[in-house]
Amino acid sequence: MTRTIAIAAAGSLAAALILVYVMTMGSGGDDRFAQCRAGQVAGGMSQIGGPFTLISETGETVTDKDVIDQPALIYFGYTFCPDVCPLDTSRNAVAVEILEERGTMVKPVFISIDPERDTPEVVADFTENLHPRMLGLTGSAEQVKAASKAYRTYYQKQEPTAGNEDYYLVDHSTSTYLTLPEYGFVEFFRRDTSPEEMADRVQCFVDAM
Repeated sequence: MTRTIAIAAAGSLAAALILVYVMTMGSGGDDRFAQCRAGQVAGGMSQIGGPFTLISETGETVTDKDVIDQPALIYFGYTFCPDVCPLDTSRNAVAVEILEERGTMVKPVFISIDPERDTPEVVADFTENLHPRMLGLTGSAEQVKAASKAYRTYYQKQEPTAGNEDYYLVDHSTSTYLTLPEYGFVEFFRRDTSPEEMADRVQCFVDAM
């Protein structure tokens, strides 16, 4: 039994290391942002990010070009999330405030992975409570899936509560993605990154542009 557990743990570790490699290794060549990345990173991160089309909280159709018109911190979550999403997006908002105090403008972006409930109006209420400049995005199920796939995120709707089909949770990944105009995705931040650390690392990327 112990041997089986050990083998399973080793397999999980190997999978995690592969994921880190994919997320941190690019196609090679010079990396102008190398000094800004956490840990040993070579090359870029061209495998993450890409075109998407979504609906803004004001009901307008927008593309990735419209959204990433300045440095942006992108988070995939949902407004009915009971704990993780509010904490993560609040952390992002604090980091953005720290950067703004330094004279660096970064756009906080929230992309819903629950388009069934997260209408533009619902998303607008959510973002307004977090930061006045936070941009909320939703869309059709297909649009959201395409954006999530571009950023290699994961989400899975759980079964609704019996007798209450409108109440359900959504399992999802929780990284925040730093994107820059002309460069696209350049870095991701895990949940344990503090607002101050996030602000410092984002500032490094902005300064290196």
